[in-house]
Amino acid sequence: MKIDNVEVVVCSPGRNFVTLVVTTDDGLVGIGDATVNGRELAVASYLRDHVAPTLIGRDAHAIEDTWQYLYRGAYWRRGPITMAAIAAVDVALWDLKAQAAGLPLYQLLGGRSRTSVQAYGHAQGASLDALVDSVQSLLDQGFRAVRVQVATPGFGAGYGVAAASAYEPASAGARPTEETWEAGAYLRHMPTVFERVRTEFGPELAILHDVHHRLTPIQAARLGKSLEQYDPFWLEDVTPAENQEAFRLVRQHTTVPLATGEIFNSVVDYLTLFSEQLIDYARSAVTHAGGITGLRRILDLAAVHQIKSAVHGPTDISPIGLAAALHLDTAIHNFGIQEYMQHVEQTAEVFDVGYSFADGAFQPGERAGLGVRFDRDAAKRYEYQRAYLPVNRLVDGTLHDW
Repeated sequence: MKIDNVEVVVCSPGRNFVTLVVTTDDGLVGIGDATVNGRELAVASYLRDHVAPTLIGRDAHAIEDTWQYLYRGAYWRRGPITMAAIAAVDVALWDLKAQAAGLPLYQLLGGRSRTSVQAYGHAQGASLDALVDSVQSLLDQGFRAVRVQVATPGFGAGYGVAAASAYEPASAGARPTEETWEAGAYLRHMPTVFERVRTEFGPELAILHDVHHRLTPIQAARLGKSLEQYDPFWLEDVTPAENQEAFRLVRQHTTVPLATGEIFNSVVDYLTLFSEQLIDYARSAVTHAGGITGLRRILDLAAVHQIKSAVHGPTDISPIGLAAALHLDTAIHNFGIQEYMQHVEQTAEVFDVGYSFADGAFQPGERAGLGVRFDRDAAKRYEYQRAYLPVNRLVDGTLHDW
């Protein structure tokens, strides 16, 4: 089964996506997601101009060899653009292999380890009352685990909170929007938020929260300590994790479970965090961590240290990337939970999915391969739109982590 054609499609059905389409000499079509939010054209060029020409004529079944060819062969390793490009090729090849076998992809990854894949949804509000309404809406949809994000009084909507009705972090325009951050106000407000949600919904609800890299290690330790009484499912990205040793300080002061890794793209990024058990959940995405092959390596090492998966699943991961995550979630032993930020209706016009969601959990579906069909004609109706994630500044104007 030889690779006969490789095409890169950039479209914007509700938001920008980069899709790799790989066709074999016997007519099978495999697809992969290469979306890097706010830098879509960079990875599209990497694939189109540098990777695609090297794939023609290669054995589509040789997934491991192709992964190493693109990772080691380029000399320049790791980084979000490189690893997203490798991921798109890797997922497309797994899709082809499973289609050729006539099996859903999870069967090639070892078969089922569970009957369903639990997911958490995103609740958000400009006020506590609005947040409570948002949580209730998700519970009505069947979610049993909910991430809560709320505006800090006096500082606008901020991360995870919609200025309008639906939250989409990237916004179209010539440059990023700017938000304002003040750690003290946030730290004082968050115990009030958790107390309200826990009081409203009781002890059974799994409550998650994303700090989004914005605290120093000692601030993160203070936050964890202040929230322990409310039994969070986790705190995510409490401090920038490039300095993996920073999590030692956080661990010394709180027993709240910690999750991190959505901006990580290789197993090397996790070595200290795993070996010292400084986190409880690994958050990398299939799309950004070298595909199923790359993420499986990360999660297998995590399992050695009793750390669970929590694959990144925002709207800038296309349904292809989400489907790949669900097949992996279904097969691995150390599954924890799956993020689910729901795509808009326009996205469904381009990506016909075989997975399903009900009662707070996913089924990956039984279609052969990934189970996602990409409609190139529909994609042509949604041209790329330049969009950026926001940037964050302190009150005095200093650029800060968003």
